[in-house]
Amino acid sequence: MPHQLDALRALTTVVADTGDFDAMQAWQPTDATTNPTLILKAVQQERYRPLLDQVLRDHHTASLSEQLDHLLVAFGREILAIVPGRVSTEVDARLSFDSQTSIERARHIIALYEAAGITRDRVLIKLASTWEGIQAARVLETEGIHCNLTLLFSLPQAIACAQAGVTLISPFVGRIYDWHKKAAGATWDEAAHAGANDPGVQSVTRIYHYFKAYNLGTQIMGASFRNIGQIRALAGCDLLTISPALMAELAASTDPLPARLGADQAKTQAPEWQASNEVAFRTQLNQDAMATEKLAEGIRLFTADALQLDALLGAGRATGP
Repeated sequence: MPHQLDALRALTTVVADTGDFDAMQAWQPTDATTNPTLILKAVQQERYRPLLDQVLRDHHTASLSEQLDHLLVAFGREILAIVPGRVSTEVDARLSFDSQTSIERARHIIALYEAAGITRDRVLIKLASTWEGIQAARVLETEGIHCNLTLLFSLPQAIACAQAGVTLISPFVGRIYDWHKKAAGATWDEAAHAGANDPGVQSVTRIYHYFKAYNLGTQIMGASFRNIGQIRALAGCDLLTISPALMAELAASTDPLPARLGADQAKTQAPEWQASNEVAFRTQLNQDAMATEKLAEGIRLFTADALQLDALLGAGRATGP
């Protein structure tokens, strides 16, 4: 009897949500995603400190922003030596409301990968799902630079991404769950909001049904999981990015894991088509308190981690190559 992680692989592309190379080798995901938080956590460990030191030695005269890109690409290159598929590398969250500079940084990151012999089809550029991030992705996709739109919490964000021709979106299951649980306070009933009734699962399911009903080509990758019940409830989604700890939980169970999402089912219950433009996007996002708050919070948190990475690089610069 296969364990649930292997059963999931038969339904969904499994992606590692970690910067830990050892965990990737152990669980053998197809792709891997990184973000400033994961890179910061990794680079503070002795195991990964040589990557930071190498960047400082090789690029000691570069600006902090350039050194940060070199560090992200250094991790990405190591990851691509482990996984057979793609790695997601994030543009600085401080540029989430600056389309043009995001485009320039994405081009720079891709150029660094290509200089190292890695083709752009193995890299996804991560951008926040702000209107500006989505418009940056629209331009990048026309250049063959594939994008992963992150910090996504609502259907209007997802539709705008699809209409921009984005390769992949990462709706955040766990952070949606967190918001609703906090908002409910003492009245929250965990059992009543488990599995398919989880608000984060319901959000991804709505996006999945909409995309499949209208044959939208953008891939959906559920992200930010808090428990394996959320993962099980999304079996059949295009991709799921999962932490090593939750992969271990799935591998410990041999219970059956049926598909919960399927394109055929979505097409029999097609939701109403929604037009998307800047006014509609901003209005609908503003009307969704959860999505508005979690998007802003996510940008702030990733910015704080980018600042900490700057501090680590700055400390290394001060001591010299």
